[in-house]
Amino acid sequence: MFLINCSAINLFAVKWYGESEFWLALGKVLLIVGLIIFTFIVMVGGNPLGDKFGFRYWKNPGAFNEFGGKTGDLGRWLGFLNCLIQASFTIAGPDYVSMAAGEAENPRKVMPKAYNAVFYRLTAFFVLGSLCVGILVPYNDQNLIDAFAKGKPGAAASPYVIAMNRLRIGVLPHIVNAMVLASAFSAGNSYVYCASRSLFGLALEGKAPRIFAKCNKSGVPYMSVAMVLAISLLAFLQVSNNAAVVLSWFVSLVTASQLINFAVMCFTFLKWKEACDVQGLNRNDLPHTAFWQPFSAYYALIATFIMTFVGGYTVFLPGM
Repeated sequence: MFLINCSAINLFAVKWYGESEFWLALGKVLLIVGLIIFTFIVMVGGNPLGDKFGFRYWKNPGAFNEFGGKTGDLGRWLGFLNCLIQASFTIAGPDYVSMAAGEAENPRKVMPKAYNAVFYRLTAFFVLGSLCVGILVPYNDQNLIDAFAKGKPGAAASPYVIAMNRLRIGVLPHIVNAMVLASAFSAGNSYVYCASRSLFGLALEGKAPRIFAKCNKSGVPYMSVAMVLAISLLAFLQVSNNAAVVLSWFVSLVTASQLINFAVMCFTFLKWKEACDVQGLNRNDLPHTAFWQPFSAYYALIATFIMTFVGGYTVFLPGM
């Protein structure tokens, strides 16, 4: 069903893509804001059990889980590193805003606002969302472990729903699951759009087969969209394999490619800034300028380059 809806929007109703993403994005914002408020209310005792658990799970079992069969500080460091690798998956998103610039009205005015809004919103929501998960569920919760180790579906896959069930809160878990599904569709819809436009751009530059540059009367690169949707059929690998295992494959592949992509973007920006300085171009005269440059670009380049190679460190651990 997800593939059918993505096909309809990206092939036949692409002019409504922005409109649909606006409402879907609004739903995601309402979801995360609602969950943050929910976390605060229940942690201070606003739940059917009257349990004022606060930061209990930061002490028991603790804030850092040991990982890779190692104990002590080394085990906790490996656990933190593994979380950092998983977090690298979320690095994608802000760069996708740039891909819509070519089809946006008045991009010199609209795009700077979009960049700032996306950066601050994602930063705040990711940090607060991670904090909420650590407050609501301990890392040794059996339902949470089964979701990753055994790929159990349903409530076991959501820390928020696990907490709601533990606190005996009814109805709300179903609402959260529905909104999570809508968010997943929004993400898939955006990825199809961005991936197809990337393939279309490569075809125009002669770096991909010319067939992917074909467009219909509405200007939609339908061959590129069809190719991207065909690749998405790989999701059916979970039919014969554990869903958690297949997800791990995709996360690893996407994370590595995203880190390489961002490293190249940072390197390109540094060279572009160097060219601007040589030619005496003042970046402050441009519609949008990033802060703390070029230091933030150097930091991002080094961090993403290192994380690209660190990502598969678990293959060197016994039994992993």
